[in-house]
Amino acid sequence: EVKLVESGGGPVHAGGSLSVSCTTSGVNFDGSDMAWYRQAPGNECEMVSSIGSDGTTYYKDSVKGRFTISRDNAKNTVTLQMNNLKPEDTAVYYCAARVTIKGRITTDCGESLAKRGLGDWGQGTRVTVSS
Repeated sequence: EVKLVESGGGPVHAGGSLSVSCTTSGVNFDGSDMAWYRQAPGNECEMVSSIGSDGTTYYKDSVKGRFTISRDNAKNTVTLQMNNLKPEDTAVYYCAARVTIKGRITTDCGESLAKRGLGDWGQGTRVTVSS
């Protein structure tokens, strides 16, 4: 059974830092591209960052210089370190395996995409940044 479990979300003040992690099981983690997506209320799902099986990273423009993605293949874990958080970073953050979508996503993050065969997804963890 494939499982992705996010942890580490919560409330934080603007300018603060937060780290969200995703621990996986049942995934060929070493060979999988991993990504973090987010979806704010009323907004579309968007990919925030990804890290390839070869370590190549991608960041959405709005988080460059503030967020850092990393992976630990020994622990089957991917982590997103978020610094200098802004209120507009408020969203539910989802971990995903085997799917990296840089363009527009018109389907909700998570199960909706998994049902379409687009990767494996966690349940999400909420990050709330207050001003």
